[in-house]
Amino acid sequence: MRIAILGTRGIPAAYGGFETFAEELAARLARRGHEVTVYCRSPHPEPVWRGVRLRYIPPVRRKYFETIAHTFFSTLDLMRNPPGVALYCNAANALFTPLPRRAGARVALNVDGLERKRKKWNALARLWYHISEGLSTFCPDVIVTDAAEIQRYYRDNYGADSVFIPYGAETGKTPSRATLDALGLEQGRYFLYVTRFEPENNPLMVRRAFERVQTDLRLVLVGDAPYALDYIRELKDTRDPRILFPGAIYGQGYRELQSHCFFYIHATEVGGTHPALIEAMGRGAPVLYLSTPENEEVAGGVALPFHDEASLEARIREALSLSEGERRRLGQAAMRRVEERYSWEAVTDAYEQLFKRMLSGPAHLG
Repeated sequence: MRIAILGTRGIPAAYGGFETFAEELAARLARRGHEVTVYCRSPHPEPVWRGVRLRYIPPVRRKYFETIAHTFFSTLDLMRNPPGVALYCNAANALFTPLPRRAGARVALNVDGLERKRKKWNALARLWYHISEGLSTFCPDVIVTDAAEIQRYYRDNYGADSVFIPYGAETGKTPSRATLDALGLEQGRYFLYVTRFEPENNPLMVRRAFERVQTDLRLVLVGDAPYALDYIRELKDTRDPRILFPGAIYGQGYRELQSHCFFYIHATEVGGTHPALIEAMGRGAPVLYLSTPENEEVAGGVALPFHDEASLEARIREALSLSEGERRRLGQAAMRRVEERYSWEAVTDAYEQLFKRMLSGPAHLG
C-alpha cells in the first residue's frame, strides 16, 4: 500500500505523542513492505528515516494556525500524487480530509482527545476545535479514536461510529544510565513527569505538591512547549534545589529516565490515551496518575490515582512509605497491562488491517 501520514510535526519524533505515533507506526508499516510518507515541519538531512519517506513542507509559525496551515499545504502537495490511504492526525484537520478523497485516496482521521478543552487555546481556537469535532464525523472515510472514552464521546454526542485503535508502547527497562549520570541523578532516587508544559497538563500542580513533602529524593520535570512562555516562567519560579528542569529529552535519554525513576507522576487532564503514561508503564515504572476517565482506562487498577493537588501530596507521601517490593509489584503490573493492551506491533496490525479494508470496501467504515 501507498500510505501518507499528515497533521503532525513530523519525524524523527521530537515533540509529543502524535510525532512518536507517526514514527513508530510509519516505520513498522515500511518494514512490512508498504510505501509510507510522513509530512514534516522541520527539514531532515536524509530523505528517508527508518524506511519512511520524509516530505518537508515549511510551516507558518503562528500559535493558532500552524497546525492547520501546515496540513492544508501538505494536503495540496499530497493531491499531486495521491496515495492509496491518507492518515490525518488531529481533529482540527478534519476540514481538509475531503480533498484527498476527491483525488481518489481513502482517508482516516485520528481525532486524538478533546482539544477544545485545552486552556492554551483562545475562544476562536476552541470554537474551531468544536466545529472540527462535527466535521470529523462525515469529512473523512473513517474516524479513529485511541481511547474508549473518546469513542464513547463521539458515539454519544454525534451518533458517530469510530474504529478504536489505542496508542502503543515498548516494554522493558533500558539498562543504560548515561542521561542520569549527565543530570546528576541516582537510580530510583527521583520522581519523574514528562509532558508539554501547558496548564491542562498540570506540571505546576506537581511541583507545588512535591515542594510540601519532606524527602531527599528529587523531582525531574522534563518538557517544554512553544507559545507558553508565561506559564513556563511561573512553573520554574521555585527555589527548591531538589527540582530539576532539564528541558525536552527524547530517544534513549527519555527511555533511561522512565526506566530508572522511583515513581512516575502523570497529571494530564485533557486528551485520549496519553503516550508518556503508557510508555512509563511499559518501562515498569510505578505510577501516580490524575484520575480522569481516559487515565483510568489506561492505569486503573495497576497504579495509584489522585484527584487534586492535596491528594497528590498525600500520594507522594504514600509512595515514599512503600517497600521496594511493593513498588516493584506496581511496576510489574503496569508493564503487564501494556504488554496485553498497548504493543506497537498490535497497533500496527490494527492500522494495516484498517487500511486494507478501506481500500477494498465501502467508504465510512465503522
